Amino acid sequence: METSPASAFIPAERILMGPGPSPVPQRVLRALGAPTLGHLDPQYLAIMDRTCAMLREVFRTKNALTFPVSGTGMAGMECVAVNLIEPGDEVIVGVNGVFGTRMKDVMERCGAKVHALEATWGDVISLEQLKAALDAHPQVKLVGIVHAETSTGALQPLAGFAELVHSRGALLAIDAVTSLGGHELRVDDWGIDAIYSGTQKCLSCPPGLSPVSFGERALAKMDARKTKVQSWYLDVSMLRKYYTGGGGGGRVYHHTAPINMTYALHEALMIVLEEGLDARIERHAQMHRRLRAGLEAMGLTYIPKHSLHSLNCISIPAGADDAKVRRRLLEEYGIEIGAGLGPMAGKAWRIGLMGHGATVRNVDLVLTALKNVLA
Repeated sequence: METSPASAFIPAERILMGPGPSPVPQRVLRALGAPTLGHLDPQYLAIMDRTCAMLREVFRTKNALTFPVSGTGMAGMECVAVNLIEPGDEVIVGVNGVFGTRMKDVMERCGAKVHALEATWGDVISLEQLKAALDAHPQVKLVGIVHAETSTGALQPLAGFAELVHSRGALLAIDAVTSLGGHELRVDDWGIDAIYSGTQKCLSCPPGLSPVSFGERALAKMDARKTKVQSWYLDVSMLRKYYTGGGGGGRVYHHTAPINMTYALHEALMIVLEEGLDARIERHAQMHRRLRAGLEAMGLTYIPKHSLHSLNCISIPAGADDAKVRRRLLEEYGIEIGAGLGPMAGKAWRIGLMGHGATVRNVDLVLTALKNVLA
């Protein structure tokens, strides 16, 4: 179908139920359109400070160095990696999906010697596996684990991980891109040293920022570096002077922050805290249970044993045409769901219930649409 130049710039209103981005509330879209300020304007700095304070609440941390990296979730991954790794460092990375694989790649690019802690896609890493890896590699300085593996829909239990990692003198870094704001996550209580997320998942903000938080152990590691951080743009020794004014002399210009995206994140976090973090997490759990009951009643099965509430990964039933089903959902119902990645390509569908999209209406709509299309 041909479109005129004018209509080409009018995006369709989709019901976003894939692996991200998630639906964005009108309040957040309106915030994006507020007047742009300068990145050192006192009013903007006040908005940014409030945004960082709300991020601390959502991460459940007192870490002073908690801020939104200018870039999507992968910029957060790189920010954690480049600041905490020096060439030659030994690290362990849990690899049980696309994002564990990517974390390993990013850390290798930092010059790390990476020991992959592998599990079958859809499974999780056990505490016993991690202990065995730490026993085998006593020089490890950092352990990277994906809390919410978006590619497989698996939720990684983290109980006992920090105690074990810290007992060996290492740091624990966590990928929480698809769990922040939708799953139980307690940075301080769980002993997490560095963590990153993304705005476009359970926070229901457009993609473009990556919330990160660094604890005292991580700061000590950065302060003791013998080499320069390989990325100028993501060098926290400079970024912290802008985001916190730390180091004396007030705030120091580093880069032009994405002003209007900060407005959007500020509004999205306001919505999260108005709902209440516990209530929001429970809503995601309830919608997951509702979707799961409906899918299983249709004979569809979940792939991961430990399933995310925010991202539901199910096996494609025998005889169903993967691409055709997703295309019909999009064209006939305006619903986007995700395809499988890597070994799961053509074998899995990923249905997102994130933030503003985790509603009874969306759950019942996707169940009805899927039933009709499969029939």
